[in-house]
Amino acid sequence: MIRIRVSDEIRQRCPHFVGTAVYASVCNSPSKAELWQEIDAFIAEYRSRFTADSIKLMPSIEATRAAYRACGKDPSRYRPSGEALVRRTLKGHDLYRVDTLVDLINLASIAYGYSIGGFDADKILLSPQSELTLGIGREGEPYEGIGRGVLNIAGLPVYRDDSGGIGTPTSDHERTKLTLDTRHLLAIVNGYDGNAGNVTACAEFIQQLLRRYAGSDGGQLIPF
Repeated sequence: MIRIRVSDEIRQRCPHFVGTAVYASVCNSPSKAELWQEIDAFIAEYRSRFTADSIKLMPSIEATRAAYRACGKDPSRYRPSGEALVRRTLKGHDLYRVDTLVDLINLASIAYGYSIGGFDADKILLSPQSELTLGIGREGEPYEGIGRGVLNIAGLPVYRDDSGGIGTPTSDHERTKLTLDTRHLLAIVNGYDGNAGNVTACAEFIQQLLRRYAGSDGGQLIPF
């Protein structure tokens, strides 16, 4: 089991942060028609209730933006992924189809407004004594975002293993990205709004989706 720790520098700037991770054995696959039927139905209902102006009223999104500012990053230039997905959806654009694990994580992110890190757990490098640690990116710290190339993560919240950063709310790292060969998933729900109930509900929703679409028993929750 992977242990996760929140650093003092995050606690000082984001005192309300709560996180919950899902660790699960999975069977990934190309995008599934059944999952996309659920995604399309959800998005249609979502668009009937919200508009692009609603984004500013979503506590999970505004709290993540506030966390960026507290850590030293402009959330309008380095948009958190949860906000980016919601904006894309409410502007009438289709979501990208990637694979089953990425697609279901994106659905959970839209449903709750949280930025969710999705990692191949077997690619996370930790010694038996180490912890995956949430800290703040430093100037010049090397980081390759998925599909984004070199990303300046100075001032971004970042999860680090023994080899360096693997995930920020803007983009996860190429080194630990999900692929069709992924067999163990670590999905981290980042609750900068401090709403432990919603963060847990989002993680449990991921578990439900894993049971339905990824050949999983749902795995285990790791609150931190």
